[in-house]
Amino acid sequence: MRQETAIGNMPATALARAEEKDTTAPGLEVEELSHRFDHRLVIDRVSLTMGRGEVHCLVGPSGCGKTTTLRLIAGLERVQQGRIRIRGRLVAEPGRGLPPEKRRVGLMFQDFALFPHLTVAENVAFGLRHLDRAERQKRVRRLLERVDMAAFADRYPYMLSGGEQQRVALARALAPEPDLMLLDEAFSALDTALRTQIREETLAILREAGTSTLLVTHDAEEAIRAGDVIHAMLDGSIVQSGTPSELYARPADPFVANFFGPVNSFRGRVRSGRIDTPIGAVAADGLAEGERALVIVRPEGIRLRRATAGSGRARLVDRRDLGPIHLIWLALADGTRVKVRETGILSAAVGEEVEVELDPRHVFVFGDRA
Repeated sequence: MRQETAIGNMPATALARAEEKDTTAPGLEVEELSHRFDHRLVIDRVSLTMGRGEVHCLVGPSGCGKTTTLRLIAGLERVQQGRIRIRGRLVAEPGRGLPPEKRRVGLMFQDFALFPHLTVAENVAFGLRHLDRAERQKRVRRLLERVDMAAFADRYPYMLSGGEQQRVALARALAPEPDLMLLDEAFSALDTALRTQIREETLAILREAGTSTLLVTHDAEEAIRAGDVIHAMLDGSIVQSGTPSELYARPADPFVANFFGPVNSFRGRVRSGRIDTPIGAVAADGLAEGERALVIVRPEGIRLRRATAGSGRARLVDRRDLGPIHLIWLALADGTRVKVRETGILSAAVGEEVEVELDPRHVFVFGDRA
């Protein structure tokens, strides 16, 4: 009779329950995840939920906790606080957890991590030892065809370009048919044009397979182009989650407002419900009277008009014309310089005086924590 055993720290009975799949459950659920290294808190009550087949991006500066979160989900670190479920299966909580190979998770890293002594086909087959030879060869062939690498089956990694190695790494990660794919800066080693192509191909394959995917990146453009949902992470916490358009239109934190590119920032105090800036007064948006405020204005939030007699508010000091888009730098009367992004026809030339007007859709006010 087959003896029941525990895996990791999870008792066999709990493991059996954890392996039961809920076909209606989200692809990934992370609940109140916190983690410390020594006594330093690196993850602070992180929660997120991913639907099946969705692509989510975890973004933030270096050291904010992105990769640690990924390692906890993958099972490469033990959970100290919180719970992780993959397709309804409890895979980790304090004191017990399934090992990585039992979580049905695929991993792709920046360095591809292919085995140099194995051929392309052998790399893809590495995690399929539980299959008989015929079934293993059939799956490897199907996956290599899927990533357009069937003709390279007998080559070794050193014989491949970076993009070809990335495709092999994807095929190997997909071979065990994971429920969840984790990508840690997986495309950053490729040059810009190839990175875009390989990323789009990879995510199209994952979406087609219905595989929930969590992409860790510090690249704002990559997150905006790739993610159905973006989780903006700072100092170990997720400060805002939402679609790219939601984060763009309603940033909940200065970090999120800055995420979409360079901005103009002004500091001031609330006076009679408004905050004065060098380019005009803005509504205080619920801040208390006298409170210090940070006003962030996106370059596209400043509108320009040619100045009439005596009405000049700024001087145009530089411009770069990129087809229908104009990148403009203004000098204000107090010496402040601001960035402007205009579209359409712009008649003002360098050295001319212009009037400025704020578009409230691109102006955001926060309490000043500096």
